[in-house]
Amino acid sequence: MRVNTRFRCLVALTAAISCLAAAPLAQAMGSGPKDDEGIKARIAPVAHLEMAGGATGASKGNRSGEELFKAVCIACHGTGVAGSPKFGDKDAWAPRIALGLDGLLKSATAGKNAMPPKGGSDANEVELARAIAYMANKAGANFKAP
Repeated sequence: MRVNTRFRCLVALTAAISCLAAAPLAQAMGSGPKDDEGIKARIAPVAHLEMAGGATGASKGNRSGEELFKAVCIACHGTGVAGSPKFGDKDAWAPRIALGLDGLLKSATAGKNAMPPKGGSDANEVELARAIAYMANKAGANFKAP
């Protein structure tokens, strides 16, 4: 009978120690019923993604050609990706400049070769024309941006 009592005491003591040891861990993991903030913190995204153009300071529809170029167009035209005319490369831009601003705007709006419509941007027609004029003018054109 004595062994049985000691065994029960030992089991109860072990259980109590386990609970005490686990309590801080459970609390840290937010096991409390009202730990909504803890849950939100634990499942929060590791990173935040903001699409290009959102941090320029200019509202959509009012971005300059340079702003749109730096936010979107530079991704391909900065290095000449997939055959795109590289920013400032007069030889690459010459045949395109010959099309005029309206011809380039039509081509850019529809998309050309690897370039998606509007270069993948959310630009309106005026912003797109400004970006085209900005890039073409840096390669020798004399387009008047709207």
